[in-house]
Amino acid sequence: MNEIGKSAEEALAYVQSVPPRQGKSMLGVPFEKRDLVRVGFIGVGGRGFGQLGEVLAVEGAQVTAISDASAAHAERAKARVEKAGQPTPAVEADWHKLCERDDVDIVYVCSPWDLHVPMGVHAMECGKHTALEVPAATTLADCWRMVDVSERTRKHCIILENCCYEYAEMLVLNLIREGKFGTITHGEAAYIHDLRTTLLADHGEGLWRREPHKTRNGNLYPTHGLGPVAWYMNINRGDRFTRLVAMSSQSASLAECRDATLPADSPKRKETYPCGDMNTSLIQTAKGRTVMLQHDVVTPRPYSRINLVQGTKGAFVDYPPRIFFDGQGHDWKPLDPALKAEYEHPIWKQQGELARKLGGHGGMDFIMNYRLIQLYRQGLPPDIDAYDAAAWSAPGPLSDISVAWNSLPLPFPDFTRNNWQEPDLRAQR
Repeated sequence: MNEIGKSAEEALAYVQSVPPRQGKSMLGVPFEKRDLVRVGFIGVGGRGFGQLGEVLAVEGAQVTAISDASAAHAERAKARVEKAGQPTPAVEADWHKLCERDDVDIVYVCSPWDLHVPMGVHAMECGKHTALEVPAATTLADCWRMVDVSERTRKHCIILENCCYEYAEMLVLNLIREGKFGTITHGEAAYIHDLRTTLLADHGEGLWRREPHKTRNGNLYPTHGLGPVAWYMNINRGDRFTRLVAMSSQSASLAECRDATLPADSPKRKETYPCGDMNTSLIQTAKGRTVMLQHDVVTPRPYSRINLVQGTKGAFVDYPPRIFFDGQGHDWKPLDPALKAEYEHPIWKQQGELARKLGGHGGMDFIMNYRLIQLYRQGLPPDIDAYDAAAWSAPGPLSDISVAWNSLPLPFPDFTRNNWQEPDLRAQR
């Protein structure tokens, strides 16, 4: 379905529509407690193979099944499981069959974006929890679908947002929890990452990740920056996103890079890329907080998720990490060792050495997987659920719609259906 609509009025009506609820809220619903969590992997190519290694290092996790469109990828993954000392996993050529297995408790989906929701939904329909790589969904319809199926099946749909578990993000979360920044009023988030070489490649993500640049014009990848800021603001557990407006710059960098580097007879020379180089979206929350969210993966500039949060007593911003407290003058200060030692997040204190040794994105991949598996083993609610997966992914399609209709201000769907003010029933992050 084309969610942009034939008119601004039609698009607005579509965004405001809320499908009928199919089941009770999943906020705060715990996992069923079990000592051993059996994991099935769909997609074990680049990202999936990396995730596989991190999960294999988590105590209490057993990889019991693997599925991939590439038989070579599946065999390589099977060998990695065996090398880790675990029993040989089943290999299913058909991912549907993996979801239907009796020896799988949670299905990890590490496929291209447009397959995340179909695979996750089938897993939940088969009685499995599911964990989806980012973004979890690329349409509003699929955002609602994740929520509806999760509520109806009573199974969790988790977005594997590793950036929430990065050292600095969890340190800042701890500082906020301790009141060091006062009342939080504003955040800034981004995914700024020069991926031109990846997008134009003839292998790996180059086979599919360029496609949205040919069909969409908005924020294609919102969750890496937005997830941590949503945590800082306790979105869906005391506050919620209420409206969004977006605009995109002109499109230039990807086409210029292609023309400068690819042969004159390359089929890619015939492609057009309507997606603007930089998309900037502004989001407001029910409590009046604001968020600036940006996306640019085609401009030659240093990597940044910005990761800014500010309040009535101070602020933090990353790349490089800097902090400011009221009364310290007019300049940012680096994070000093004493502050890090005092406010380092407990999970990093406990698991940081192993996480850094494994090395996945500086350790945050392991911390994310460790936390998920341990919450499952203890019978506690997950940190991240279907409502988060939907709310953090929704700025993608919402920005597409806003940009298409001349920066039309849009209401932000309440995927909790008015349960966002409920007490936070999760284990303390």
